[in-house]
Amino acid sequence: MRSGLRLGRRFGWLWGAYGASALGTWLAFGSFELIAIRVLRSGPAEVAVLSSVGAAVGAAVAVPLGPWVEFRRKRPVLVAMDLVRFAALLTIPAAFALGALTFVQLLVVSVVVAAADITFRAASGAYLKTLVPAEHLLVAGARFESTAWTTTIIGPPLGGAAIGLLGPVATVVADGVSYLLSALGIRATGGHEPPPEHREAARMRASDLLDGWRYILADRTLRPLFFNTAVFNGLVMAAQPLLAVLMLGRLGFTPWQYGLAFAAPSIGGLLGSRLARPLVTRFGQHQVLVGSGALRALWPLGLAFLGPGTGGLLLVMGVELGLIFCCGVFNPVYSTYRLERTANDRVARTLTAWAVTTKGSTALLTALWGVLGALLGPRTAIALAGVLLLATPLLLPRHTRANPTTTEAAPGHV
Repeated sequence: MRSGLRLGRRFGWLWGAYGASALGTWLAFGSFELIAIRVLRSGPAEVAVLSSVGAAVGAAVAVPLGPWVEFRRKRPVLVAMDLVRFAALLTIPAAFALGALTFVQLLVVSVVVAAADITFRAASGAYLKTLVPAEHLLVAGARFESTAWTTTIIGPPLGGAAIGLLGPVATVVADGVSYLLSALGIRATGGHEPPPEHREAARMRASDLLDGWRYILADRTLRPLFFNTAVFNGLVMAAQPLLAVLMLGRLGFTPWQYGLAFAAPSIGGLLGSRLARPLVTRFGQHQVLVGSGALRALWPLGLAFLGPGTGGLLLVMGVELGLIFCCGVFNPVYSTYRLERTANDRVARTLTAWAVTTKGSTALLTALWGVLGALLGPRTAIALAGVLLLATPLLLPRHTRANPTTTEAAPGHV
């Protein structure tokens, strides 16, 4: 459990691939919306559709891919999903160069990328379990988490500079190339991958699409965690557009102040991810999961008291720092907890169901809070989200159980 624990060359390639794609993602943060506004002259309604509908439709498209991935070797699937995202994203600069870029193309690409992203995440969780011993999954998760927060800090400022120097599609090119680099890194992991379980039926049945949800809902430790993450993530993300309206509109913050308010606190995520493993060593996995999961719910309500000027800016940064630090601790512990408690032959279906539900609930709650913001005002809607978040710790698992065996069937599933 020492900080310098080596997880092997194959994990190193996977970690490097993750770092490349994560940096590309954050370099291109908000690029589709920027292109829609500045290049295609899209209005608020179209930008909202691009932000929410693309992800929601992509999640729906990914539903049948979970069972499909489960019974295939995961490394080729990971490489294929990276190449799909690379090819889809590069159609945008190509169309832009030819003067043929349309809003429909942006929407289609966002759907393809969202579906490929969910499929990649499902396959990567299963693949990670073949690379890393169970007792080192938390170490691996913490390294992924620290990489994610590092790229969150450096990616958007670099992306903004690249757009200013090279134009609006520059970061989309960088994002596409990052997926190509990720595919090459995953390909380089090499080694032997255990064969997947064989299907009992030659063809996929409609009922197979629900296997992931059946497994989650039948498990008394995964079920509450599933609802907790879906509701928590959805409410936090639903308040973000309203916070942007409040800060950039009524309170008069400048764009650079708005960016600083969320970029600088990301250092808390880096610190939290580094502390996750020592905290688990000292207090135990379940206690850290519940404790950090409860603490992260306390912070967002503070945004309802946001005011103008330096004091308001410091308030946002303080709230975000506390929230992100707690999430930095929670996320690797939660992802490890979930992997450990999911049988090896159910990982892809379970993670697909999890990601689809999280994306869907986020899209739904974002739309609902947009309506509430229009009816009640942004500040009141933000406060309502904060109050509801205070109840989410009640959904955290109260019990733990022994980890399932490799081929354990879903509880209650025949």
